[in-house]
Amino acid sequence: MRPRRPVSLGRGFNLFWAGQTVSTVGDRVTVFVVPTLMIFVLHASALQVGVVAMAQYLGIPLLGPVAGVLVDRWDKRRTMLVCDLVRLLAVAVIPLAYWRDALSTPLLVGCVAVISGATIFFNVGYLVAVPAVAPKDQLVRAYSRLEGSGSVSEVAGPSIAAGLYSALGVAALLVDAASYLVSAVCFRRMRPWGERTVATGSVRERLTAGFRLNRADPVLRRVVAAAVTLNCGGPIFVTVLPVLAYRGLDVSVATFGAAMSVAAVGALAGAVVAPRISERFGLGRTLAWSLLLHCLVGLGVLAAPALPAGPVIAVTMGCYGFFMSCINVCSAPTRQSRMSEQHQGVMHAAFRTVTWGVIPLAALAGGLAVSLLTGPLGILDAARTVMAGGTLLAALSFLPALRIQPLLDAAERERTRPGGGGEDGSSTAEPATDTAPAPAPAPADRAS
Repeated sequence: MRPRRPVSLGRGFNLFWAGQTVSTVGDRVTVFVVPTLMIFVLHASALQVGVVAMAQYLGIPLLGPVAGVLVDRWDKRRTMLVCDLVRLLAVAVIPLAYWRDALSTPLLVGCVAVISGATIFFNVGYLVAVPAVAPKDQLVRAYSRLEGSGSVSEVAGPSIAAGLYSALGVAALLVDAASYLVSAVCFRRMRPWGERTVATGSVRERLTAGFRLNRADPVLRRVVAAAVTLNCGGPIFVTVLPVLAYRGLDVSVATFGAAMSVAAVGALAGAVVAPRISERFGLGRTLAWSLLLHCLVGLGVLAAPALPAGPVIAVTMGCYGFFMSCINVCSAPTRQSRMSEQHQGVMHAAFRTVTWGVIPLAALAGGLAVSLLTGPLGILDAARTVMAGGTLLAALSFLPALRIQPLLDAAERERTRPGGGGEDGSSTAEPATDTAPAPAPAPADRAS
């Protein structure tokens, strides 16, 4: 008989979950308002939209490796609390600058870059926080709840953002600032967790360890390859989408917000059913096919303007979000199952550095490509062409992910055989195929 799953995952997780849900709603406001503000208030070009999108991720290759090392050395709960406060201030600067007639594209780039830098440190702690505050055998369920609340936020977020922007203008960004305050309060009320796990070892040694661990493990190596490929094409699609909607298809702010809210219903459905799909078919297999389908459904946007633009965007992005939720629910537990707790921080930081490091270039390339093609093709066909190209490029992420499930199965057989890795599921022993076992950590890499 299967064990009964608990209704609650504990007070610590519930506070974490509540804070992140509110914060995610606020994030959707900023994600919606910033490009809208650039296009309608600053009259920005597609290239300028791409530059701001690039700034959103530029800190990843610059700060990502160091973030993993430092977060390991700091109290993770306090670090995430401080990151919330830094992001609160950075978001609040944008409306203040607008009211003082000082708002410009360079200022937006700077604010977005600061938000990105704080988010990098926050996200390293985030991936360590979930196994710290949720039961070890309920991680998939915990990630499903987080993904589900994120999807609910995406359902409500664009409509809320469109309504707030219509009523308040740039002041709508203060909602996001307030959401970071709520998140910080939730962290403050949690019991202490996430104390420093590494007391010795230089920054260089810890950086090397993070990249080495991702490279040596055959599962992690394939997840990295799949994520890099996905992030070479996916950001092109997402960056160009508001340009296509507002300038190519003449969609209003209200219609675009409503379409994106309807689209997020698909993401919510994906978060709900992903655990069941992964239980039936396996984490690796679900991850691989979700990557392929997530990309291919993006081609549905080409149906506009032959069909009404609002419904086309809603349906396409709904399917897009459904499979993105499946990817997110499966990816993190897969990676965490391959690494001991003391190396989670540097492993995740190295993973984010490599896989998210290509996003700034992809976002910039999307905006630049549309600008170059607008002359010969027009803004509509230029945006459609660039988005289709980015989608097809991202679909290649399916290929390295195909071998993940066989490797997970081999590791499970090794773990459960007599004398294997034990029954607690925490073994990081490598399968006999594909590569040699990961090297043992140097003394400086061990937890204190």
